[in-house]
Amino acid sequence: MDSQKEALQRIISTLANKNDEIQNFIDTLNQTLKGVQSQLSQCNNALENSEELLEFATRSLDLKEPEEFSKAARQIKDRVTMASAFRLSLKPKVSDNMTHLMVDFSQERQMLQTLKFLPVPKAPEIDPVECLVADNSVTVAWRMPEEDNKIDHFILEYRKTNFDGLPRVKDERCWEIIDNIKGTEYTLSGLKFDSKYMNFRVRACNKAVAGEYSDPVTLETKALNFNLDSSSSHLNLRVEDTCVEWDPTGGKGQESKMKGKENKGRSGTPSPKRTSIGSRPPAGRGSRDRFTGESYTVLGDTAIESGQHYWEVKAQKDCKSYSVGVAYKTLGKFDQLGKTNTSWCIHVNNWLQNTFAAKHNNKVKALDVTVPERIGVFCDFDGGQLSFYDASSKQLLYSFKTKFTQPVLPGFMVWCGGLSLNTGMQVPSAVRTLQKSENGMTGSASSLNNITQ
Repeated sequence: MDSQKEALQRIISTLANKNDEIQNFIDTLNQTLKGVQSQLSQCNNALENSEELLEFATRSLDLKEPEEFSKAARQIKDRVTMASAFRLSLKPKVSDNMTHLMVDFSQERQMLQTLKFLPVPKAPEIDPVECLVADNSVTVAWRMPEEDNKIDHFILEYRKTNFDGLPRVKDERCWEIIDNIKGTEYTLSGLKFDSKYMNFRVRACNKAVAGEYSDPVTLETKALNFNLDSSSSHLNLRVEDTCVEWDPTGGKGQESKMKGKENKGRSGTPSPKRTSIGSRPPAGRGSRDRFTGESYTVLGDTAIESGQHYWEVKAQKDCKSYSVGVAYKTLGKFDQLGKTNTSWCIHVNNWLQNTFAAKHNNKVKALDVTVPERIGVFCDFDGGQLSFYDASSKQLLYSFKTKFTQPVLPGFMVWCGGLSLNTGMQVPSAVRTLQKSENGMTGSASSLNNITQ
């Protein structure tokens, strides 16, 4: 029995020693775990800071302003070199068998330290002398103040305005942008000059950043802009801004409307005092009421009192009869274009027989030329000249020579068809050239005085 007790005592002693060994190992594990948890917490914090820095760097790539981008780049460089991720040991403290997880940032650190930024391009200089405004196109030319071989492209911005000088902060129009211009000039073509001026500015861009804008330049682009005056046009004409169409029901509708108003509250026959549509109250243009009778006429709403002006007219293909010209404001409501000494026009007739003629003071001169698809009208008020051109080829169709004693209005007659206008146009260069050779040639208004209709 004693021997059994001794054996049991040895077993108990061995178990107690094992318990102490396990407890010591547990204490060691707990200590190691605390160290790993601390290291894990530091790594998590470093990772969060690195992710935040990466997000900040990504947003910085989208910055457009040069100063903001440069400031952000410096901050990124400082934060990267001082980031806690570079001061941590990525060797796990729990064991040496995980050394393959260590990351070497030495190469990246060296690249960041040697990183160089492209300088911000200087502002270009627009040369107004080299800029050209002609034929409803504008060519803008500029140069760099000093040579910069890092320039990749230019950005041109423009907007229309009615104000001379520098652009205003609260202008009525926004800047239009033309990007990726490789040269040092650009031509805007096919413009409608519905404002007196245009503002321009340009800036240079390299692969990294855009520079400052140039000093803005204002170029004059004024031209004659007008719409059709619907307030006094013939009731059989449907007028909308720069379009007019024959409407055979227009006058009847207005007449029926007037009958209803005049006979409202009355019985029996209509009043014998009622006359035609021409008895309507004046529509606001001097003493003249609407054009009536066979004067299917509409005038422009802007008078020409000086200078040289140009506009174009296009007739519908099925238009039976139309006239294009100018007239004094005093043109009577029964008067037809070209049949008075206060109006000048060319007339196209496609009804029954085809005729093309110039008309003034009830005199007619037949024109032995093909009727063009678009007719260009040139009015030199001060020079006393009214010329008509093929708008496409700029071939001269006819020219009146006279002395305008009153302001004139663009005038149009339409029967069975329609016309559309193109205004806001400069006098084309080809027309200006032709005017120099045209002066002194035959085909003046005086030649019509001896030709009866």
